[in-house]
Formats: sequence, structure tokens, C-alpha cells
Amino acid sequence: KVTAMSLISKVGGASGPLYGTAFLEMAKASAKTDDLAELMELALAGIKKRGGAEAGDKTMVDVWTALVPKLKDNSLTQADIDAAVESTKDMVAKKGRASYLGERSVGHLDPGAVSSGYLFTALLEAGVM
Repeated sequence: KVTAMSLISKVGGASGPLYGTAFLEMAKASAKTDDLAELMELALAGIKKRGGAEAGDKTMVDVWTALVPKLKDNSLTQADIDAAVESTKDMVAKKGRASYLGERSVGHLDPGAVSSGYLFTALLEAGVM
């Protein structure tokens, strides 16, 4: 059984605590709403608060910031997801484990961005929009 607390404590790097926080935020709010866009917006706020990253820092936040609004207007496409993930390739990592690489992070996709792309793809394929 995978729980948010399992993600927080077992997944390596910064992603575990960030995904765990995202799912905890969504779980707390799910008693009041089942609107996916609202839940994902709250998840993004939790990720940003816990990790301290903003858009442009070459993290999963870049993908979430680009795609959550697409959930709101029900316009998310695979092309949007791919573009959001790809946008991290030429950035310099400023937060997370990749920040230790500095300029050497340029030319590589951010791992948190890639995993976030998988999450949004799964949502799209599941038809929950």
C-alpha cells in the first residue's frame, strides 16, 4: 500500500517529499471539493511551499505551473505536457539536488519535471479532465 507518507519517506531526492506533500494537500481538500483543477492548484501551492521553488528554477514546479491552468480550462494536451517538460532542458537548476550541478545542468531535463510529465500524462490518458 502506497501512501503519501511512504512517498515522503522513501522516494529518493527531493521528489518524494514534494509528491507526498502534493498528495497530502489534495487529500485534505478532497473533503470540500472533487474538482481536479482546484486540487492540483492546492498541490502546487504545497510543492512550492515545501520546496521553495518557483517557475524558472528547473524543477517540477515548472511543469505544474504550466499545466495546472490547462486543467482549469480543460485544455490539457500531450503536446502541452511535452513542451512543459522540455522547457526545463535549457534552464540552470536553482533548486533541488540538480542545483549542485549549476551550469552543468543545462542540456538535461529535470528529473522532477520528467516525473511530473508522467503524472500529467497519466491523468490525460485516464480521462479525468
